[in-house]
Amino acid sequence: MQLAARPVAGLHGELTVPGDKSISHRGIILGAISEGDTVLHHFLTAADCLSTLTAFQQLGVPIERDGTTVMIHGVGLHGLKYPGKPLDMGNSGTTTRLIMGLLAGQRFETTLFGDASLSNRPMRRVSEPLAKMGADICVTEGHLPARIRGHHLHAVNYQLQVASAQVKSALILAAIQADQPSTLIEKLPTRNHTEKMLNAFGADIQTESDKLTIHVAPQPALKGVELTVPGDMSSAAFFLVAATLVPHSKVTLKNVGINETRTGLLKILKRMGGNVVERHRQDRGEPTADLVVTSAALKPIEIGEADIPAVIDELPLVALLAAKANGISRITGAGELRVKETDRIAAVVREFSKLGIAIRELPDGFMIDGRQPWQVNKPKLDSHGDHRIGMTLAIASLLVDEPLQLDGAESVNISYPEFFDDLASVTSVEIDS
Repeated sequence: MQLAARPVAGLHGELTVPGDKSISHRGIILGAISEGDTVLHHFLTAADCLSTLTAFQQLGVPIERDGTTVMIHGVGLHGLKYPGKPLDMGNSGTTTRLIMGLLAGQRFETTLFGDASLSNRPMRRVSEPLAKMGADICVTEGHLPARIRGHHLHAVNYQLQVASAQVKSALILAAIQADQPSTLIEKLPTRNHTEKMLNAFGADIQTESDKLTIHVAPQPALKGVELTVPGDMSSAAFFLVAATLVPHSKVTLKNVGINETRTGLLKILKRMGGNVVERHRQDRGEPTADLVVTSAALKPIEIGEADIPAVIDELPLVALLAAKANGISRITGAGELRVKETDRIAAVVREFSKLGIAIRELPDGFMIDGRQPWQVNKPKLDSHGDHRIGMTLAIASLLVDEPLQLDGAESVNISYPEFFDDLASVTSVEIDS
């Protein structure tokens, strides 16, 4: 598709971004294993979350969806049923890894499979720690397909080897089915939606003051809830970055989730000299606020391993910020990008280089000189089948005068089907799809 070029008057307007992807996934999962009904408003109807919804319908959970409202008739912690056929995870790593932890403690055998991209992503990081709880999971050379023979699980005291909210959440979903309390210790704090939401459903998950040590009480009596999913920070991030970089811009993003484990980009923008103001902050379990962003000149930045978990999904955008900052920026400790939907380090370097951005690939990140002027040398860009790469390149197109083409634009449907419509609404340029 043809991407929008530089908008002369900047970006302007208000947007309500789609519901948070992480919370939408977990709302389906926790509603399914609770007693009674759960209602989710502003549910994200993107492909990944629909993979979770469909999987639980096949596991015997009655679920109805009317647009972005979902009603889940919970079957309780031990009420899931043998699906009768392998479960298709689509492209969703979150669905796969969380459901592995949950199904490890059920009383039937299940096989999980996914698309070509998902089938290249590492799964031993989940199956091996689950095995310490007695789980019987067989992965195919470390990948999908995976066979899960569910049975009784025992408690564990375990230190996670990777800083991953998906791995942590899989272990928590296994631990609530165990025979005794479990303790999990993270390498670095990761997004805590699973812990917060489980407690809202009636579980007892305690996190110590170090924000790393998590105690999980077993066999909770979970009860259905009604909740409104906040706007996804990872989706809002594209417009935060766009309005920062495109001169003469001012954009308001309504009701965005600002959970402390998800605000890494806001902190980075502040360090770089960005201009984002919070308004109308509320806290109904998950804090939200309206974010008003205006264009700003940026300073370079150094980001290391401790910064990465709170900004892991937004790192391609951080690289784009660095490409317009007045100096040399360095991003390290981000080796996790190698095992996302694509190798995001290699993909960012390849595509940014087409725009003439001075970027160098590091084993675990990037070195970027934002002082160098861009000079487009290849106007045909590629999403590499990765939704976040595709959307990042669409934002980059707003910073050049040359018309650019994007192959694989449909990848945005994984997390943000309305992305190009929303982008068109805040630019003065119509997007021809």
